[in-house]
Amino acid sequence: MRASAAGLLGDTAGRDYAYKLRLFNAFAEPELRQAVAGLGIRPGARILDAGCGTGEALGWLAAAAGARGLVVGLDLASAHIAAAREAAASGTAVVQANLLSPPLASGTFDLIWAVNTVNHLRDADAGLARITPLLTAGGRLALGQSALLPEMYFAWDARLERLTHEAVRRYYRARYGLEERELTGVRAIVGLLRRAGLREVSVRSFLIERVAPLRPADEAYLLEAIFRRTWGERLRPYLSSEDYEELARLCDPDDPHYALRRPDFHFLQSFTLAVGML
Repeated sequence: MRASAAGLLGDTAGRDYAYKLRLFNAFAEPELRQAVAGLGIRPGARILDAGCGTGEALGWLAAAAGARGLVVGLDLASAHIAAAREAAASGTAVVQANLLSPPLASGTFDLIWAVNTVNHLRDADAGLARITPLLTAGGRLALGQSALLPEMYFAWDARLERLTHEAVRRYYRARYGLEERELTGVRAIVGLLRRAGLREVSVRSFLIERVAPLRPADEAYLLEAIFRRTWGERLRPYLSSEDYEELARLCDPDDPHYALRRPDFHFLQSFTLAVGML
């Protein structure tokens, strides 16, 4: 696939960030399960997980829909599809396809669950225009997005935290040739649902809050997915040498200043779920 044809964040069928997805789903499982429970899914419901990633949510959705329900996962990446098929319960279908051309029949699903998905699309409105017709009359589309508010990592150092967030934004602008507005437009998920013609739009935000001592799943996500795979050496060009060295110490498990084992470590991240009805 040509680079120009890739998703906003470089997604293609060959893109693989299954490791980070598994880490996030294990980390945020309590809040994601709470969001699923809040939907009041009825037994027998037909559900599409659009952008299912490594498939952990397929099991949560299938449990809510019950034995008479139908759950389908859809994702673009081959590696994610393989992981989702391994994770999915028997009877759950997992389909590899582009969200912009889903090989599914119109009017099939009572609920479409799309979490941290539309932020990967170059045109989120076009994406919703393709999946909304898959709903039954009265069906619901649930758009979930994490980190609509800036995360808090270093409660004791707001300055370094602010500089790190800005360094990440500068890195993404340089890597993908994006303007900041292209990276933040997805915050308006309520507007996306309303422009798609959905009604009775509701929204609820969950606070993912963690304090020391951390669960193993929490430390694994923050260390591997954030400190090493999102920050790390790639941020060096966007920080002063002094600030980068301080950040590196906080992110190093072998350093006595390692942030995740400080007794005052306090992490906050938001997860927002907006739901509209056809």
